Amino acid sequence: MAFTIFDWEMLVLGAAVVGLLYAALQSVSLLRIPVKEELPADISKRIREGSDAFMKRQYTTVFIFAIVLFVIIFVAFYFYQGFDVAWKLALGFIVGALGSAVAGIIGMSISVRLNVRVAILAKKGMSPALRAAFRGGSVTGLSVASLALLGLIVFYLAYKNPDLMIGYIFGASLVSLFARVGGGIFTKGADVGADLVGKVEAGIPEDDPRNPAVIADNVGDNVGDCAGMGADLFETYVVTITASMLLAFLVARTYASYNGISMLSNGVTFPLVIGAIAIFATIIGTFFVRKNQKQRIMTALYKGLIATAIISAIGFYLADYYLMNGNLAIFGDTLVGIFITFVMVYVTEYYTSERYKPVARIAKASTTGAGTTIITGLGYGLQAVFIPAIVIVGGILVSFSITFLSFGSIADFGLYGIGIAATSMLSVVGMIISIDSYGPITDNAGGIAEMAGFDQKTRDEVTDPLDAVGNTTKAVTKGYAIGSAALAALTLFAAYKTLIASKFPIIEIDNPLVISGLFIGAMLPFFFTSYLMNAVGKAASAIVEEVRRQFREKSGILKGTEKPDYGKAVDIVTKEALRQLMVPAIIAVGTPIVAGFVLGPLALGGILIGVILSGFPLAIMMTVGGGAWDNGKKYIEQGKYGGKGSEAHKAAVVGDTVGDATKDTAGPAINPLVKVVNTISILFVAIMLSHYLLIGFHP
Repeated sequence: MAFTIFDWEMLVLGAAVVGLLYAALQSVSLLRIPVKEELPADISKRIREGSDAFMKRQYTTVFIFAIVLFVIIFVAFYFYQGFDVAWKLALGFIVGALGSAVAGIIGMSISVRLNVRVAILAKKGMSPALRAAFRGGSVTGLSVASLALLGLIVFYLAYKNPDLMIGYIFGASLVSLFARVGGGIFTKGADVGADLVGKVEAGIPEDDPRNPAVIADNVGDNVGDCAGMGADLFETYVVTITASMLLAFLVARTYASYNGISMLSNGVTFPLVIGAIAIFATIIGTFFVRKNQKQRIMTALYKGLIATAIISAIGFYLADYYLMNGNLAIFGDTLVGIFITFVMVYVTEYYTSERYKPVARIAKASTTGAGTTIITGLGYGLQAVFIPAIVIVGGILVSFSITFLSFGSIADFGLYGIGIAATSMLSVVGMIISIDSYGPITDNAGGIAEMAGFDQKTRDEVTDPLDAVGNTTKAVTKGYAIGSAALAALTLFAAYKTLIASKFPIIEIDNPLVISGLFIGAMLPFFFTSYLMNAVGKAASAIVEEVRRQFREKSGILKGTEKPDYGKAVDIVTKEALRQLMVPAIIAVGTPIVAGFVLGPLALGGILIGVILSGFPLAIMMTVGGGAWDNGKKYIEQGKYGGKGSEAHKAAVVGDTVGDATKDTAGPAINPLVKVVNTISILFVAIMLSHYLLIGFHP
């Protein structure tokens, strides 16, 4: 059977449409679950209104910034390459920004409506609540993957040139950065503030309705872990696939075809086809998420991931056979990507799950105080970097080598092999996000059950276990996102290196400009995250003061005779998060532009390498270490080492507050930082090659 390139393109378009339709049907079905209890419905409404208000204000700020950049991109390229290129890049930028925003909004919208339904289903038992929560997560997962793929195939069909799609991925990267930073500051400012005053000072339980910050805390789960994660992985998906397409397009300038494979058509289309196959596989994989009486919740979720990966691998083989002339090296690259996915998932679970030694040892360390809790958690966070780094290195070497040898020892094809491995890893993003978005839904459901006064059995046997697993699923997804971001950024760097090769064929490590760039790039994630950590501290302090004020001025709150002013706490943390948003964004966007136009493309190449090399381990350390601190606290709350209210628990809460800022704000924000720096460099590199200041200093 012979398939034309047009057939494959229509398959990609069809997969994107089918994925969106499936997500829509799931949404309609889930929202038909009745909500007849007034108090849970009212709590859910407050969470939804707070989430909507924050998102509206955040995206108003974001799109003012985006419009300014839209004008800059259009004007810069209008004078450099003419109207035809300028409007295509500028249009791609604004559509990419909108796509990333919509991806985040879809995830948050289903989460804030399904939380109360999962809480009510929890009264019927574990299975119906788990199934509904996962189905809600799958709406987000399939919407993000399908929306991203739809944008990619539409722009490719319109432009037929991946070089002109760089504006699209830069727009997605920019909004992802804002969503991660703004949502992260909000969610952890509210969470840390609520914990410090509620648990530590007032001695009241988590999600206690007497805590004025409790609604803000639940709002944060949605704007950070749903909207932020959706925008983040939307951006990672489009960046990775576009970078692989761009590599094939650039290779085709020198090697139009090899062994019957047209790089200009087949090679460029293959990454899109990988994404399409994985969407069909994800839809099938959702039906495998089932839990019997003896299985762990994570096991039920992993069955969906395993099924998706196996079905995807079969589809990749068929696509390779028909589209890439049955090249086993290319198929091997796809398997490398799947293998890296599973290793990243397992390693993250090992360091953050209550079932394994790291979390148990952090909990034990809490018996001797907050200091040992912090030290032990930091130690395991640092240790957690080792295996992912080795696996990423192995994946790079294997995917490069087998493709390099298969294509006549031509290095450009080896780089394309790395891009295919990264694309394969990102292709299962629909299932990964489904597992991740389950977490905020169950977290909110547990909070609603607590605030609405559900019976203890429902909370102990259903909502609390679902919430505890949700902490692990969120950590697992962050580990996956970081690993995929590293490969995606490496693919982008390969494209950048190819684009400057006509003037700078070699980026020499001993060149002083390259070394200078390496130092700047290595410093950037640390400098960037310093603002985020301080921002969480400021937001948390503002919440602490507000909660103390309400407790002081309304003595009936703690007695249960007066209602707290939840809206005031939400408003305070919203303003603080947006106030702290702009400086990190300016750092991310401004650094590569200034460096590229002042120091030149060689120094900028060093920056791109440096930001990848330091960003990857820093992000792993922060997210995994933070997740371990969080579940160390949960471990004690299950009755270990004195349980809730014990001295060990108070120490673990301190560890958790530190971990909150690292795992949900600073660490995840490094992902879009790395890709924003890379995408904006590729976007402006052609202009930089002709207009940088230190021309005489370059070889």
